[in-house]
Amino acid sequence: KDRTYLLRIFEYHKPHRPFFAMSVQENSHEQNVRVGVGVLVQDPLDHTKVFAGIRKGSHGSGTLSLPGGHLEMMESWEDCARREVEEETGLKVHALKMVHVTNDPMPLENKHYITIFMAAKCENESDRPVNLEPNKCEGWNSYSWNDLCEIIASEDEGSKVRLFGPLKRLVEDSPINVTNFLSE
Repeated sequence: KDRTYLLRIFEYHKPHRPFFAMSVQENSHEQNVRVGVGVLVQDPLDHTKVFAGIRKGSHGSGTLSLPGGHLEMMESWEDCARREVEEETGLKVHALKMVHVTNDPMPLENKHYITIFMAAKCENESDRPVNLEPNKCEGWNSYSWNDLCEIIASEDEGSKVRLFGPLKRLVEDSPINVTNFLSE
């Protein structure tokens, strides 16, 4: 098989684990690494929690995920985060900041993503998420960082709830930017 790999190092990296964007061309069928944006929307009623929901009808179906989606051509990370959160939950967010990046190959689904995680706060302190895409999500609930860690710990014990791959990597990496955000 003739494979061509083009690698470009992202500006953001950890010293012990660089992140790459990769374009793969195999037998004239081009496959591209996609860019996803996941948004940690702080629950205004409990700032130690974020909103997440169970995915439906797409890769990662049945797993717990943050609001988010694909970065559109020429769209900023902040604009993507705002758009996706509003489309999925009806929430308007502000104070957006990039808090982490994960490299997310999904070989079983023949997909590969780079996921940019953004942190955001709700504009209105009384707003609650609404499930605006019931064909893509079972509904939104609020989870603490400890809740997400416990879900990973209970996966080996046959827990029904599992984290979507990029969210699981985020929780395993436990970046200080995220833990600081959830203690504000």
